[in-house]
Amino acid sequence: MRALLSVSDKTGIVDFARALHGLGVQLLSTGGTARLLADQGLPVTEVAEVTKFPEMLDGRVKTLHPMVHGGLLARRDMPEHMAALNEHGIETIDLLVVNLYPFEATVAKPGCTLADAIENIDIGGPAMVRSAAKNWKDVGVVTDAGQYEAVIGELKANGRLGDKLRFALSVAAFNRIAQYDGAISDYLSSVTFEEDKLSESYVPSRNLFPGQSNGQFIKVQDLRYGENSHQQAALYRDLHPAPGSLVTGVQLQGKELSYNNIADADAAWECVKSFEAPACVIVKHANPCGVAVGKDAHEAYAKAFQTDPTSAFGGIIAFNRTVDKAAAEAVVRQFVEVLMAPDFTAEALEIFKPKVNVRLMKIALPNASSADAAARGGASAWDQGRNAMDAKRVGSGLLLQTADNHELALADLKVVTVKQPTPDELQDLLFAWKVAKYVKSNAIVFCRNGMTMGVGAGQMSRLDSARIASIKAEAAKLSLKGTVVASDAFFPFRDGLDVVVDAGATCVAQPGGSMRDQEVIDAANERGVAMVFTGVRHFRH
Repeated sequence: MRALLSVSDKTGIVDFARALHGLGVQLLSTGGTARLLADQGLPVTEVAEVTKFPEMLDGRVKTLHPMVHGGLLARRDMPEHMAALNEHGIETIDLLVVNLYPFEATVAKPGCTLADAIENIDIGGPAMVRSAAKNWKDVGVVTDAGQYEAVIGELKANGRLGDKLRFALSVAAFNRIAQYDGAISDYLSSVTFEEDKLSESYVPSRNLFPGQSNGQFIKVQDLRYGENSHQQAALYRDLHPAPGSLVTGVQLQGKELSYNNIADADAAWECVKSFEAPACVIVKHANPCGVAVGKDAHEAYAKAFQTDPTSAFGGIIAFNRTVDKAAAEAVVRQFVEVLMAPDFTAEALEIFKPKVNVRLMKIALPNASSADAAARGGASAWDQGRNAMDAKRVGSGLLLQTADNHELALADLKVVTVKQPTPDELQDLLFAWKVAKYVKSNAIVFCRNGMTMGVGAGQMSRLDSARIASIKAEAAKLSLKGTVVASDAFFPFRDGLDVVVDAGATCVAQPGGSMRDQEVIDAANERGVAMVFTGVRHFRH
């Protein structure tokens, strides 16, 4: 048995090669890998000795040779293939171990030049990987150090690699090639080519939307069905998921997550992790039906639940703090589909243990430090921006946009009325505005004291959303007197403002920008309420 080893990342390669040698495998290698193995006392044959052709062009050409590819591609079950090998003195290669030039890591470095990027495009490696992966029935192909243990284990147990492992290695190899080529295409088609600046030190600017989008997603699991039982579905994750995102979570107990569970859970988690204070978000059908902050998880939940107890039934609940005994005892009294938090105390887990159908998800909150970048495999700022994009399928197409991560500060608020908001109202406006960002348009959100008091979502008319928010507050026996209101987009007419003021609101936040802004401002002054413009809207479709 012969193995060809040619790796850029040499992690674990010496131990792996030593194990192969111990099993009687003949070692072939190239360049730096060959020197490393030889320095460790391992008997290794340079590929150049096999091809009778030296490495050339600074290593660009070394394995692109029939003596290599013939040994990888020949089918052992075809006499004519084996006769051809014999005629030309080509020996078979039974195991290929290759990882590729670090293109992704190279372009992730700040200040990466176009020349460096191009030089780190591997040619011979992918060619060998494709050859070996195509001939999977006869050749094992290893493209990641994480596969070394399984390969050595099977060779020790059976003296050969079985069909199942070889096929799995082949699939992984083609996946890796697809990822690699996709990264190259993303980079090159994002580069703004400036002919007059070309030099070895040229660092090109990059368009956030490349000429071809090559998103890479890995299947996490098949789902029982999609939004409805007649639809099929599966969950995929980004190749390098952002820390703190839903797909990085671990399910601690409960039934398998459904398509709708996952969609709603994502809406709840994205909303709750945007708060710094202890917060709770309850979502139903992709809309927050209760959001609150408190001194701890229990208080935040109690306030959030109070907003709309009816809609909270069978909802998705997310916390940005550890769920302790007090919070668990409160939540367990209601019917909940999914409960998410950064952690659960042992007492909280015991409380939920009898509720075997309740899905508990533990998701680490994102860390704003540089450790996040490391967790993303050293992703560049450009890659992080791409990974943070929102995507929506349309007929035979894809809409891509940067994420709506705009944060509003007090300094951004422009008071446009005679009446000025109080300091407490300003804080509630910031809270209400943050919630409105996660409510489907048209969105109207009443808040007071860090708690949603009424939410109107997803209506064709902003006026109807305002009315529904008032109706929901009344059904929950909540008074809207003295509340603040956030509207995700401008009021096109004064009628929407009149509805929220009639309901009890004393202060309103809206983007502004309507042709009738002055009409609405005049109405606010007439009604004696304060109004601020945010200068930005938060449509969520």
